[in-house]
Amino acid sequence: CSLYEMCKLLLYSFTIYLHSLAERLESKRNYNYTKYHPMEEIYKWMEDVERGNPELVSSSVYGLTFEERNITLLKGREKKAIWMDCGIHAREWIAPAFCQWFVKEILQSYKTNEKLTEMLQNLDMYVTPVVNVDGYMFTWTNESNRLWRKSRSLPPSDCGCRGVDLNRNFNANWGTVGVSYNCCDNTYCGTSPVSEPEAKAVTDFVGSRLNQILCFLTIHSSGQLILLPYGHPEISAPNYDELVAVGKEAAAEMKKVHGMDYTVGTSPQVLYKNSGSSRDWARLVGIPFSYTFELRDKGEFGHLLPEDQIQPACEEAYAGALSIITFVHDKAFNNVTTVPNAAVTTVTVILRIILHVYILYV
Repeated sequence: CSLYEMCKLLLYSFTIYLHSLAERLESKRNYNYTKYHPMEEIYKWMEDVERGNPELVSSSVYGLTFEERNITLLKGREKKAIWMDCGIHAREWIAPAFCQWFVKEILQSYKTNEKLTEMLQNLDMYVTPVVNVDGYMFTWTNESNRLWRKSRSLPPSDCGCRGVDLNRNFNANWGTVGVSYNCCDNTYCGTSPVSEPEAKAVTDFVGSRLNQILCFLTIHSSGQLILLPYGHPEISAPNYDELVAVGKEAAAEMKKVHGMDYTVGTSPQVLYKNSGSSRDWARLVGIPFSYTFELRDKGEFGHLLPEDQIQPACEEAYAGALSIITFVHDKAFNNVTTVPNAAVTTVTVILRIILHVYILYV
């Protein structure tokens, strides 16, 4: 039978308490973080993490996908948190690669990085390596589908093309600018705000934790941009100046790694107008810091970034993400309100990461 007949889709949220990193990461040491992985391998990677921490993880079903598959949550006690998601657009393979890289770096460095230790005592990190699992799986089926962008939901009755641009489906000035109502277009925004189960799952989970989540990071490609709210040219975030300053500091940290320039601004300023993005929704509902990272490159390869660029792209993105997370943490817990001018210092303790993963498995 076909792959889709054999697969089931789950959205996992992994809560990982690390007290002895060396012992708990043995099963992941051979995982290649410099290659793109199909969904079943990402699932196996997550399964290995869960298997190494059975006493720390519990699960519950909190929703259903479009095709009525369970969305399962694994979680622990709540703290203030950082949200990061990747893979909302199927063809942007560097994004899921980065989410995995981010987790690896956190797990491997928390014992020797004192600042990271301090932050993880105060913060949870919710990481979704792949939001658009159906679309991501579709891009692996054959070469002709490699650049598929949207989800794989069924079309409305008056149109014959599958899928919705999930990053036009959130309830943030939905359907006003930078979208299409033609279901065959790449920017088709759906029939209504949050019509898609993937967008609803993110909206419901994050929306129920608005007093907890301090920062919302969504990872895309390409263009080497750090985008802040809003995609609508006539709307400005109340903390716009602060968002720009923090974003520029992140871009500066990213440039230090491999010399790559990242441009900071709203989408209309540096890219194009849009509406219905998860980034804009997060800021509209009150999460003070919300950014889209558009990773490498600037046009040579676009969404077909070669595997030999995974490591440098992830290294610079990690520096940028950590810069933003550090500022957000210090503002919340240390009353620091000026943007840092130096890279994150190095600090040791326990780490708790929560990863939300849509998984297709056989």
